[in-house]
Order: sequence, then C-alpha cells, then structure tokens
Amino acid sequence: MAKLMEKVMDALDVETFIVCDSEDQGKGIALEMMKNLGFDDVDLVFIEFIGPGARIRARAYLHRSGDKYGWLFTSGEGK
Repeated sequence: MAKLMEKVMDALDVETFIVCDSEDQGKGIALEMMKNLGFDDVDLVFIEFIGPGARIRARAYLHRSGDKYGWLFTSGEGK
C-alpha cells in the first residue's frame, strides 16, 4: 500500500458519519480514527452535527507545499 500512497499528489479525504453525542465528541473520534489509520498530519475540513451524530470530512496530508512529492520519484530516489 505504501507504493500506492506515493501516487497521491497532496492529500487524502475521508468522509463519514460518526455516531456521537456532540460535535466536539465527533471531532475527537474522527481525529483518533485517522491516527489509527496511520495518518499524522490531519485537518477536519467539514463537520455537521445532525441527529444521532456528525457528518465529517477529514483530510490527511501526505505532502504539504514544498515537500518532496512521492509521485516525482518512481525509483525510490529523493527520499
């Protein structure tokens, strides 16, 4: 899977509905979920608390501006 992630230009968005009691609880669960998936650099770009939970879009940054982009290096060079 690491080779596939090298093809991602900048970020990966995950959108889901989390069952929770409040917006703050939903934020915490979403951030913990992304960390458990192995992502360290995460922003929540959308959250809407409705009914039984929150609709959330989390963005995991694989490359920030100025990083050495994985998709530029196909043979493992430059890392």
